[in-house]
This record gives sequence, C-alpha cells and structure tokens, in this order.
Amino acid sequence: MPKRSMKQDDPLEDFKRREITLDGVVKAVHVAGNGPAVIVMTEMPGISPHVARFARWVRDAGFTAYMPSLFGRDGAVPGAEEGAAVFQRACVSAEFRAFAANESSPVTKWLRSLARFAHEECGGPGVGAIGMCFTGNFALTMMLEPSMLAPVLSQPSLPLNNPAGIEIAPEEVKAIRQRLERDDLTALAYRFEGDKFCMAQRFAAYAEALGDRFIGRVLPDSAANRDLPPFFERHVTTPHSVVTAHLIDEAGQPTIAARDEILAFFTQRLAPGRPVSATFN
Repeated sequence: MPKRSMKQDDPLEDFKRREITLDGVVKAVHVAGNGPAVIVMTEMPGISPHVARFARWVRDAGFTAYMPSLFGRDGAVPGAEEGAAVFQRACVSAEFRAFAANESSPVTKWLRSLARFAHEECGGPGVGAIGMCFTGNFALTMMLEPSMLAPVLSQPSLPLNNPAGIEIAPEEVKAIRQRLERDDLTALAYRFEGDKFCMAQRFAAYAEALGDRFIGRVLPDSAANRDLPPFFERHVTTPHSVVTAHLIDEAGQPTIAARDEILAFFTQRLAPGRPVSATFN
C-alpha cells in the first residue's frame, strides 16, 4: 500500500461509498477489498486519514473492509475546533450513550445488522469488527449477532464519566460471555498505560465481566506517536489511539506489533489456514 500523508484530507478514492439501509436507517459505508468482512468503526472525530489507513491495512490483509460513517467529515484531518464540535454533538445524540454505564448505545443495533448484511455479501465463516475510542466497545456488543466472530476493542472510552464502567447492558454482557465460552471465542482489547480516556479500571471491569475470554493488551506510553493532528494535539493529551493517530508506522514499533496481532486475529477467526499478509506498508 503506497504511503499517504496523514496531514492532508483523504479522498477515500479507493473505497466505494455506499448508502446502506438497515432497520429503516440509512448510513454511508465506505467499502474496499475482497474476502470475509471486517467492520472498521471510526474513532472521534470521524474517518480521518489514520482510520482510513487502518481500513486499508485490513483490506490488504485479504478482507473486505466496511467503514461506516458515524460522525464527522469522512476523510478529513481532524481540526481542533471542528473535532470538538463533532464530539459534543455525538455526546448528546440519541444514537450514543456517552455517559451511561450498563447501557448499550442504540447505534449498535444498526451495526449488528451491518455485520449480518456484510456476512451475507462476503461469505466466509463470519465477520470481524474493531471499534476505536468512542466506538471502542461496540465490537463487543456486536457479538450478539451470530455472524460476529472476531471483536477488537481499541481504547474503549465510554462511559466518559466512569473509568470503571463499561458501556453495555448487564444482560447483554451475560449473553456475550455465554456465547464466547460456548463457541470458544475471545475479545481482544488495547490501550496505552497512561490513557486518561481508557484507564486500567475499565480493562479490569471487562476482565471481571468476561473472565479469560477478555484479552487485554497495555502498551507503554513511550510507544506512542507524538506527531499528531490538531484535534489530538489539543484535546487528547495522553497516548490514546493505538492503531491510528498514536501508531508509529515503523517496523519493530509496539503499535505496529499490535496492528499485526489484530490482523492475525482476524485471519485466525475468519480465514483459518491462510497466512497473514506481510505487505501492509
């Protein structure tokens, strides 16, 4: 994949923008690639060049990347003021539960339908998904959809006001744990050690809820990229975005190792027996 500037808006020209209607709700979804489906859910404040880069890595690993537009301007470098406005709108949106522990965001119902839709289109054993930051927990809630096999939670940040809370209803947590145990599945999760939005208490809560079906990875703050877009530079003052803005795109970096582990996880669950591609850069 040719290297692109992370400091310029991404035209997303190698994705097909589709309007997909599910449960009576229409959302734009950017789709690229072939193979089993992986849903890449954007972090705040939208589908940035960093998020699109990760979706391309998913595509180049042999999957069909479905990247739904959930907030913000698709492809835009997140500016400080515009990004803050997107964040504020999302916090009061009926689709999200930014401050509610023990509740699931309503948008996860649409995302579960997207997983089912993508599986029907792409085939294979099932679907993978990664959520980031504001959407970080959504991949776990999506496990209520039977086609979902590979959930990844990258710096799950909701609820914002409760570091030890998890943004999912208790009965859904119970059902998901039963499914993980019944089908011998796991959930992968990532955070930086000093992340103020996704703290150690949250991973402890997931571990208590899911037992050994939850695999949490904690990266040192020293592994984070410091050359950040304006929104992150002003509003995200600790290392946070493991596979996007804070990823250092160099061989041997802990964040690249995390990316490769995620892609291998998708391959193991969705394309067993196929080697992981080594041509991500």
